[in-house]
Amino acid sequence: MSDQASSGLQLVARDTGLPLSEAVFRSLRQALRAGLYRPGDRLREEEVAQQLKVSRTPVREALGRLMAKGFVTPASGRGLIVRSLDTAEVLELYAMREILEGAAARLAAQHASQPEIDALVDLEEAFEAHSDDAAEMARLNCVFHEAIFRAARNRYLDSALQELQDGIALLGNTTFSITGRPFTAAEEHRALIQAIAAREPDTAEKLARTHIQEALRSRLKLLQDR
Repeated sequence: MSDQASSGLQLVARDTGLPLSEAVFRSLRQALRAGLYRPGDRLREEEVAQQLKVSRTPVREALGRLMAKGFVTPASGRGLIVRSLDTAEVLELYAMREILEGAAARLAAQHASQPEIDALVDLEEAFEAHSDDAAEMARLNCVFHEAIFRAARNRYLDSALQELQDGIALLGNTTFSITGRPFTAAEEHRALIQAIAAREPDTAEKLARTHIQEALRSRLKLLQDR
């Protein structure tokens, strides 16, 4: 377990009525999505139990679910390792991202309230203000896209996004570490906000799909360089 994960891993509140194994599973999934665990990091049952202050049984059950979902794979020796996606999986993931992000942008252009549009503007400004911090840009980018999905007003689309986030967590390094990508991503965000604000669903969908295509281009460059 990385030092970052050790300091940031927290148990989902027990007062939710969730079984303990479910709370542990959600805590670990949340940590993966937040980047506290990265591809190649090792997860040990005993360490996770100590960090979350629970017994090893619910941790064992939660880790089994993570392995079944493809988050982790058995490591040589003890424990599990957070796995990384191969190129074919990355292509499949981005193909779905393009479809879902395009649909979300189209619906957001039809349904977004003015406060939601204002929030997108604020998020984009914060994104640009952290151009020297790739990790923070990645976090804000995720929040930005989640805001568009919420503005789409479609629970089924939102559910599909939640599944997609599981795969995104396994991508590894952010594409905002590539020279020039923060600038072009910001331009794409601004154009997308403008289309949503102008109530232009066709344009918004096209811009969102192009945005994901450019993100894939950067992702493939990272894969080639690693």
